[in-house]
Amino acid sequence: MLNPDALADAALAHATPAGAPADHRPEFLQALQDALAGPPRAISPKWFYDAEGSRLFDRICELPEYYPTRTERAILARHAPDIARHTGRGGELVEFGAGSCAKVQLLLEALQPRRYLPLDISTEHLVEAAVGLRARHPGLQVLPVAADYTADFRLPAPLPGVPRIGFFPGSTIGNFTPAEALAFLRMAARLLRGGGLLLGADLVKDPAVLHAAYNDAQGVTAAFNRNLLVRARRELGVDVDPQAFWHGAFYNAAQARIEMHLVSRRRQDIVAGGRSWRLEEGEALHTENSHKFSIDGLQALARLAGFEPAAVWTDPQRLFSVHWLRAPAQQGDGR
Repeated sequence: MLNPDALADAALAHATPAGAPADHRPEFLQALQDALAGPPRAISPKWFYDAEGSRLFDRICELPEYYPTRTERAILARHAPDIARHTGRGGELVEFGAGSCAKVQLLLEALQPRRYLPLDISTEHLVEAAVGLRARHPGLQVLPVAADYTADFRLPAPLPGVPRIGFFPGSTIGNFTPAEALAFLRMAARLLRGGGLLLGADLVKDPAVLHAAYNDAQGVTAAFNRNLLVRARRELGVDVDPQAFWHGAFYNAAQARIEMHLVSRRRQDIVAGGRSWRLEEGEALHTENSHKFSIDGLQALARLAGFEPAAVWTDPQRLFSVHWLRAPAQQGDGR
């Protein structure tokens, strides 16, 4: 049985760059400086996810207003046998942005994977989750990979003759721009040739439901949003007061997306890496998009990336969808 130290070593052995834990601080600083310089003032949501950001997101997933997690879990639990019928059993399961590795546990009995490779940018959170999963499933080979799946990364050599099944739940695909979503899906189609991708995608719905989900009464999403600045202050020495910002989240119907922003409460200067930027009262830093999809639209995007949509499962209210996208051994349009 792998112990925590062995799992940590496994994660770091497959980090980016090869052979060493990645130091994301220079990239984070550059991303923050570029965002503050603008326009637009916008930064990738991947910078939410240090260990504290990951823990806050886990709390969000348990909130009564936040329907995506419990709805997707219910779909996976209810349809796991049918999902396994499409994906096949005994494959190698690769989860992008594994986080707490909670949702994959709903599929393990049905899919019976030979090996599980969880990828995540937050190494500490990844190792902690992998240790817990290994303890609960001692017969499962768990090999965590500390990596940013939106950048260059490597996986262990594939098991001979074993198809790779990707798992990308949580509608994280919605955090990408349309161009980024297509690029990710094209990468996944190449990586998963001969297997496929199990993809969670949030669906368009009543904006009131969306507003409540991203503006919870307990303020956990607000803390998650501000944690980007808390992290910048701690890791980069940025001179900023996170409490000097409001959490702003709203539905942009024209773009079919939730937008999250950090809105300056007052005129203030932010100093990062020896450079200074002024934000006036009401000016904002755009921290996340969460695009919502129609089933037809998501399947069209998948086809463009080189996948063959093969099955889709939804809840009775059609709040959320889970797609099985086959990745043919010979790729077509997804070049």
